[in-house]
Amino acid sequence: MNENKPLETEQKLRTLPRWIFMSRWLQAPLYIGLIVAQGVYVWQFWMELVHLISAMQDKGMTETALMLVVLGLIDVVMISNLLVMVIVGGWETFVSRLDLHHHPDQPEWLSHVNAGVLKVKLATAIIGISSIHLLKTFINASSYDEKTLLWQTLIHVTFVISAVAIAYTEKILASTHKRH
Repeated sequence: MNENKPLETEQKLRTLPRWIFMSRWLQAPLYIGLIVAQGVYVWQFWMELVHLISAMQDKGMTETALMLVVLGLIDVVMISNLLVMVIVGGWETFVSRLDLHHHPDQPEWLSHVNAGVLKVKLATAIIGISSIHLLKTFINASSYDEKTLLWQTLIHVTFVISAVAIAYTEKILASTHKRH
């Protein structure tokens, strides 16, 4: 009877890692939610584009207003790109393989994605989005007080410094990994 005890304990120990490994599928609803958010951004993009076209037909839009709407469209596209990176890269890295090898539409970056590469790509995407917001603010600077301009600039600089730190850390980790 005691001979079965070690086998039973060993079986329980194998069950726990299996459950832990399967828990990654709890992220699936999160990625589905991000896909829904992507759909919302597509809708917002088309609404803004229709607004832009109708405003151009009325010829009641200044160059500055036109630039702000176009920057808003670019901002939506960049956020949408960020969502794609998180959805596709996150799924591939943390949930399950997408099995897209040799698929003609496979993004180039996906072939060498890992958690470190994904962090750097996300950080640079956030900098791009922040840059668009900052540019929109500067174009319309007269509508903002100095405090708002200063804080937006400091936040952007913080994003840039953070991205450089993440990229540098990943470079160190990659070079250490190559040596071992």
